[in-house]
Amino acid sequence: MVRVIQISDTHLSPSKQHFDANWAPLARWIAQHKPDLVIHTGDVTVDAADQETDAAYCATQLASLGVPVVAVPGNHDVGEVGNPHQPVNGERLDRFRRHFGDDRWLRDVDGWRLIGLNSMIFGGGPEEAQQTEWLEAAMADAAGRRLAWFTHRPLFIELPTEADTGYWSVKPEPRRALLDLLQRYQVEIVASGHLHRWHEIRLNGTHYIWGPAAGFLVGAKLAPPMGGAARLGAVVYDIDGENIDVSIRPVPGLTDYWIDDVLHEVYPPRDAEA
Repeated sequence: MVRVIQISDTHLSPSKQHFDANWAPLARWIAQHKPDLVIHTGDVTVDAADQETDAAYCATQLASLGVPVVAVPGNHDVGEVGNPHQPVNGERLDRFRRHFGDDRWLRDVDGWRLIGLNSMIFGGGPEEAQQTEWLEAAMADAAGRRLAWFTHRPLFIELPTEADTGYWSVKPEPRRALLDLLQRYQVEIVASGHLHRWHEIRLNGTHYIWGPAAGFLVGAKLAPPMGGAARLGAVVYDIDGENIDVSIRPVPGLTDYWIDDVLHEVYPPRDAEA
């Protein structure tokens, strides 16, 4: 049995420590569950997109877990395509890679190939084309292993055919290309973060998992209506050969901080997305 734990949206910083108290209980819980691998699905930091100190601090925190950790970037880690204040670019991606390792990766675990994708580059630029080429090759040579993707931003909120949801999910054009690859290679799990919600659905043979945040929750006034529940936690994947057991779990000791209460302190109006 191999155990993988997915954590997400910790939003840690040495200068803005609004959610820092949730790190110790999360780290303690991870140690108790003895994972072979931890996957962080993005927004590790409050603002590594602009703050080198945030990246360095959070990299140290992840290393302190004492187990192998891989991460994919969130919008607050590297910016995003089309953001007027923090566009994803070479400088921001280089900062992430220096501190957290590759922004795309694969790990073979028993009968599974786990693939981490940088969803912040979906929809623009040469980095996206390179990642797509890499992704297709990674799936084509999986040697019969079952496939799981890990991203920050979910592919969709309600339906694969939905219109643009703005900040909340992948734009329709890159989504269509990703869904084509997903169907062609029969990807069985797509796990994401970003929404600060606890939810899972099964659709057309794929299990979509919204990994809950560990840092804070987002109130109804700041987010559109969507499925699932505003709960903090983590996801445990127990892998035994080709079999996998997936469970979203609460983490004892986490405090239900709400970004609504401190939004303009943590993310001033220039880039106030949660």
